Amino acid sequence: MIAPTLSVLGDHELHQLLAEDVPYGDLTTDSLGIAAQSGRIRFFARDPMVVCGVEEAARLFELCGARVEIHAASGSDAPTETLLLEARGRVDALHRGWKTAQTLMEWCSGIATSAAAIVAAARRGHPDAMVAGTRKNVPGTRRLAAKAFRAGGAVMHRNGLSETLLIFAEHRLFLDQERHAETVARLHRQCPEKRVVVEVANLEEALAWADADVLQLEKFQPQLVAEVAAALAARGSTTAIAAAGGIHAGNAEEYVRAGARLIVTTAPHLAPPRDVQVRFARDENH
Repeated sequence: MIAPTLSVLGDHELHQLLAEDVPYGDLTTDSLGIAAQSGRIRFFARDPMVVCGVEEAARLFELCGARVEIHAASGSDAPTETLLLEARGRVDALHRGWKTAQTLMEWCSGIATSAAAIVAAARRGHPDAMVAGTRKNVPGTRRLAAKAFRAGGAVMHRNGLSETLLIFAEHRLFLDQERHAETVARLHRQCPEKRVVVEVANLEEALAWADADVLQLEKFQPQLVAEVAAALAARGSTTAIAAAGGIHAGNAEEYVRAGARLIVTTAPHLAPPRDVQVRFARDENH
């Protein structure tokens, strides 16, 4: 797996996450009078997982004033009971960072674990198959979601609208009578360093747009993917095939065997979080 080991969120953003959970201090910890005591918090994988978000969690505790040690970086495979992270410091610092750090790791690791399963399935179909995550993340979470996909061995399909050329039917509605080949050629002239991707909905559209660099087959069944691949091969076309829509770990291999070398998936965004167990202890040495 690829292991992105740096936090993708800056301190300002991490402070905002903490402020959301502890806007006016920790009433329980302060009221109990235990804030200044010393403690230790440790995070373990209760579920097997591909780890992600540990670096952000570690920085959260540092911003709270705790000392942190990472034991499993993002991208690591963690069996049950793997120690992921531990922090030491004042009890109020540990309680302040606890739930935000835990939830962030669970959510990111859920995406990473799902992405890794789809990558493994796709590469059973062909060792060079790639899996790309869509931008259908919860708004405001894209950087973390992108990190989680990468931690699972996948890539991002698009980080946004600013850097990729992907022609949808909703674009083509406004192209009037321009020939498909001319549209592709025009985009190559305007953006010579970019590949032109066209999403199509049926075999006829796929063949009509065969001059594109990549054909994105939206909600095609594997048999129809195979028909497109065969038709392109008969033409001597080098257009790459990406399969999108409803693809997950259970069917990715079939799509790759049908001829898709790129799998575009939203499934990891919807994956359940992995379970991270938290254990507190008194720290008598500090």
